[in-house]
Amino acid sequence: MATIGLIGGMSWESTAVYYRLLNEGVRARSGGLHSADVLLHSVDFAPIAEMQAGGDWAAAGAALAASARRLQAGGASCLVLCTNTMHKVADRITEATNLPFLHLADVTARAVKAAGSKRPLLLATRFTMEQGFYRDRLKAFGVEALVPQAPERDEVHRIIYEELCRGRIEPASKARYLAIVERAVREEAADGVILGCTEIGLLIGQGDCAVPVFDTTALHVAAALDFTAELERAAA
Repeated sequence: MATIGLIGGMSWESTAVYYRLLNEGVRARSGGLHSADVLLHSVDFAPIAEMQAGGDWAAAGAALAASARRLQAGGASCLVLCTNTMHKVADRITEATNLPFLHLADVTARAVKAAGSKRPLLLATRFTMEQGFYRDRLKAFGVEALVPQAPERDEVHRIIYEELCRGRIEPASKARYLAIVERAVREEAADGVILGCTEIGLLIGQGDCAVPVFDTTALHVAAALDFTAELERAAA
């Protein structure tokens, strides 16, 4: 079997979802007692979060590049970075190994386009919502992602770091996120919602929204399973 290399721990709450969905996906596809062939390197998130807050992306990139090299040495067939925000340093990861890298923004953009959404609202960390590394990548696929208003972005970011990354699922925060989505749909004609932080799927989902919801964690997992299946077919 092809081995999926996961760079995780940012936060471990969503990395655990990756692991569960990968195994559920393999079971659904192959049946029986089949499960995912996975290598996981889960980093300590606290130093990474400090690097993010301090703008030390060079150090963060070096840390994740080292993680990628460890996974390649362990026998990974491809790399999956289990966080949207740290795709800001994706180039450092791809330069560190010769393994295929499944870029989360590309996976998301393809799903958005396939669904016919043109103006999805991007909910994510402040870094992902406000910096160009993610939205520009979506735009290259023809996806013009909207972002919440400045006070809303503050709340979205705070809830991610102070609650979701710590395993706290608060009804008031869910209501706040949904109010932000509803305002964007009503006032800005948003026609979808990108859950652009891997923890957000813990809080809201398709059942909560009238417009299409693009859960980046689930999309990334499906893409990884498709990719490894292609590798296995090619090797057969």
